[in-house]
Amino acid sequence: MPLLKWLERLRRPARPGDQARGDGNIVPRDSIAANALAAVVAIMTFLAAVTTGGVAMVIGSATEWQSEIAREMTIQVRPIPGRDINAEVARAEQIARATRGVEDVRTYSRKESERLLEPWLGPGLSLDELPVPRMIAIRLASGAVLDTAVLRQALSRDVAGASLDDHRGWIDRMRRMATTAIAGGLMVFGLVLAATILAVAFATRGAMESNRPIVEVLHIVGAKHAYIAAQFQRRFLTLGFKGGAIGGGAAVLFLVLAGPVSDLFVGTAGGAEASALFGSFSVGLMGYVMVAAEVMLIALVTAVTSRQVVIHTLTRID
Repeated sequence: MPLLKWLERLRRPARPGDQARGDGNIVPRDSIAANALAAVVAIMTFLAAVTTGGVAMVIGSATEWQSEIAREMTIQVRPIPGRDINAEVARAEQIARATRGVEDVRTYSRKESERLLEPWLGPGLSLDELPVPRMIAIRLASGAVLDTAVLRQALSRDVAGASLDDHRGWIDRMRRMATTAIAGGLMVFGLVLAATILAVAFATRGAMESNRPIVEVLHIVGAKHAYIAAQFQRRFLTLGFKGGAIGGGAAVLFLVLAGPVSDLFVGTAGGAEASALFGSFSVGLMGYVMVAAEVMLIALVTAVTSRQVVIHTLTRID
């Protein structure tokens, strides 16, 4: 169709307020679709940011646990018939104190050792007939490296029924927990990005269809693909940043309020478990930096996706 006929078809009387509303732009500034897209981006950003905050809490808690557990070891002395358990415990304590790198040694009495079993066996149970082992807690000096093989050899040689636990099993569990949390967070963030890309792609196609005559006229008069795509890219970058800022701000508020709210459950069983898993419910400075980076990334993904969809659509028109 000749260009003049296209322009004649597109002519319409100017309406008051068109310029104020920005109707002269290729992409409408205020529309239901644009507001819906901003809401979707806000929700996606909120979910990603809250997940990132939770991962940061778990990683921080796991790191703190690892550093504490790595500095502690436990000697168990089991009762042996015909041997004085108190003498064996005293000998094990002496060996531990003489070991290079040990900062502190604490020996648990029989009553204290029995209380450690109460969470599993329940209170009020008589353990006089059971061979409850005696516990000796060892704390290493900061930065010290203990030769556990030498300590184990000394204990097995001089103390009957003694064994050394260096808590490697707990450290491995903490590492696996942190790795699982990171993997889960990355998976959720990947799903959020995928959902955002799909939502932006549909919104871009909808915006192009609603303004198809304008896009086709620009295409006929020789406007380059990059120029047309830039109009959509700028608009969708604004929408992505707006939605990302709303979602990220809501997530930051949620993470900030998580600490005071968690204090209300201190002393309860659920509060103790949550505190053990997430620590002090503080994501730290790095967590907030990651949330800000996610807002920027989602806004950038929104803009790039709209640009690629426009260029692909224009190429098909050719």
